Amino acid sequence: MCTYLTKRLEVVGSGKGATGWMRVTSASVYLDHPAHAPADHTLNVDLLNPALGPAARVALELEPQSARQLAEAILEMLAAETVTPAA
Repeated sequence: MCTYLTKRLEVVGSGKGATGWMRVTSASVYLDHPAHAPADHTLNVDLLNPALGPAARVALELEPQSARQLAEAILEMLAAETVTPAA
């Protein structure tokens, strides 16, 4: 289902695109028809650096269940970062 809703946010990080590593400064997350993934609808994540032009982009198209699993794994790893090992 295409919702036409897009969440845009500023990010700080790096991504590896067609020409190698680049700084990424923004992200877009939305549900839409994929350009390449074998699914009717996907959660799409674009990591971009608009200052470098339209080719400065790393794109993901994930089936909804895969997107949920990835989100859970990210949250799990971030929670583990805050755990202090026992002495």
